[in-house]
Amino acid sequence: MAIEIKKKKAIDASELIKDGVEFKKAKSKEELKKEQAEERVALEEERVYRKGVASIKDLIAPASMKVDPSFVRLGDVFVRTLFIVTYPRYVTVGWASPIINLSAQLDISMFFYPIKADVILKELKRKVGVLEAQITMDAEAGKARDPIAETALRDIEQLRDDLTQGIEHFFQFGFYCTFYSRSQDELEKLTRQVETTFGAMLIYTKRAYYQAEQGFNSTMPLGNDELMITFNMSTSPIASSFPFTSAELTSDNGILYGVNRHNNSLIIFDRFSLQNANAVIFATSGAGKSYAIKLEILRSLMLGTEVIVIDPEMEYKHLSDAVGGTYINISLASSAKINPFDLPRPSGEAISTEDIIRSAVIILKGLLRLMLGKLTSQEDSILDRALLETYAKKDIVPGSDLATVEPPILQDFQDILEGMEGTSDLVIRLKKYTEGTFSGLLNSPTTVNMSNILVIFSVRDLEDELRPMAIYTVINYIWNVVRSERKKRVLVIDEAWWLMQHEDSAKFIFALVKRCRKYYMGVTTITQDVNDFLTSPYGQAIVTNSSIQLLLRQSPASIDLVGKTFLLTQSEKYLLLESGRGEGIFFAGQKHAAIQIVASYAEDQIVTTDPKQLLQIEQAKKDFQQSVGDPDVVAPSPGIG
Repeated sequence: MAIEIKKKKAIDASELIKDGVEFKKAKSKEELKKEQAEERVALEEERVYRKGVASIKDLIAPASMKVDPSFVRLGDVFVRTLFIVTYPRYVTVGWASPIINLSAQLDISMFFYPIKADVILKELKRKVGVLEAQITMDAEAGKARDPIAETALRDIEQLRDDLTQGIEHFFQFGFYCTFYSRSQDELEKLTRQVETTFGAMLIYTKRAYYQAEQGFNSTMPLGNDELMITFNMSTSPIASSFPFTSAELTSDNGILYGVNRHNNSLIIFDRFSLQNANAVIFATSGAGKSYAIKLEILRSLMLGTEVIVIDPEMEYKHLSDAVGGTYINISLASSAKINPFDLPRPSGEAISTEDIIRSAVIILKGLLRLMLGKLTSQEDSILDRALLETYAKKDIVPGSDLATVEPPILQDFQDILEGMEGTSDLVIRLKKYTEGTFSGLLNSPTTVNMSNILVIFSVRDLEDELRPMAIYTVINYIWNVVRSERKKRVLVIDEAWWLMQHEDSAKFIFALVKRCRKYYMGVTTITQDVNDFLTSPYGQAIVTNSSIQLLLRQSPASIDLVGKTFLLTQSEKYLLLESGRGEGIFFAGQKHAAIQIVASYAEDQIVTTDPKQLLQIEQAKKDFQQSVGDPDVVAPSPGIG
């Protein structure tokens, strides 16, 4: 009886436990359903939220996409892909460079699929057997030899040797180009241009018909090859397909301009080895253009080249002191004077005195337009006659000996004008430069001397109104000296935009750039106001007549104009926008390369334009003078003493 009661209690307990488990299971199912419902609500809320938030895909995706048989239209942009189907027997290094340098928006994809050497060797062995059998059969039949088959046999045997020795490896190579344009006509024109460029190298391409979308996807930066159109190639021709080749600008003669940023080689060049020795330098303020040109001056002086500089901001004074140059400060109160009526002295050439006088009159009329402002036709004719009479007053007439004559000055010209009818207004305007505030600038015989190897003319202390006239006069004087004695010279015109603002001075600089080659001189024009310089027709002509161009960092406002003028690619524009100090692109004739201007410590101490560094140098000089106890002792310049 007791056993049955215990058994019954045990059964009752097990039923209770079973009921509890079922209750818990039911409860857990309810909780699970509740959690799933909450999760669905959260997901729905997330979906609704995401629907109203722009993602990266939304930002970069086009508004629409239409796939045509031969192109894809992405919004307003037309896209076409070309692929290469065959190559010539030989390809030159950098054969893809003409395409990568096209002034067009493009994407290029290259796919390399390695193939095991034993697979290729087995196939090449079979091909060798076929070619040898064909050549043998042709010889037995008495047929003429087949140069194509013999050449193919030699190439295959050479490839077998290289593969066996591990010199070469074998790949299947896919090359795809995708071009973008704003209109279908432009796309067709660009496609024909690319096909013609490739065809000239015996490289044949095809358009991705009915695979336009796959071609577009294959050139996206995803690494997916959806076209799978390849050509068998070994290592050497594949290596030559690399499109980013750099020009070597290293020669046996010349000076060091900098380091080639493509391959770290030295850019050593002689500007006088080109068709002309002219150069232009464009850069923003602080990009290092003055630093670069002072380095060129310093290194040119070591090779015996005479250098003349027009310095608008007194930046070259430290360089002149370091090398013992002549520094001439042109100002109203300065003792250094230049007579605009000076004439070139005879140089042994058979040039008539009459031509020299007429040339001087034309140049002086340009200066007078800067001084007197706008002139009428009648006033221009009066000035022409008055200038000839001014020279005649000093016995400077056709047939005179220019080696012994004394040129007139501006006061003599005014005296002639005062004796002519209808010149009262001209005389009043001219008196400002002979008797008024500006009388100390142009109304005096020449007192400067240019016998030094480095001569620098400073116009810093002149008012902005007088600077164009002073620079015009200085350049005319330099031109007279150059024509009098032919030497290897370089003329540097810093901040040339001062002269490009006026038509007469711009025309004079252009004529100088065109003619200086005959007198063994190169003209370097430097400017930071790129837009004013390049929008001038004479500025464009100066760039065209300059074999060397140095572009340093550019501003976003001028990069499009610079890119259009120098035919820069998009990557080269980015390079100029992001370049550091002393970095840019160096053009020499048909070659160009990215450059880094470099200097030794001694050179850096001489040519630096950093105000902080210049103050440190001045302080070092004062400390040296105090250490020797003599304030008149000049501290030795680095690298000079």
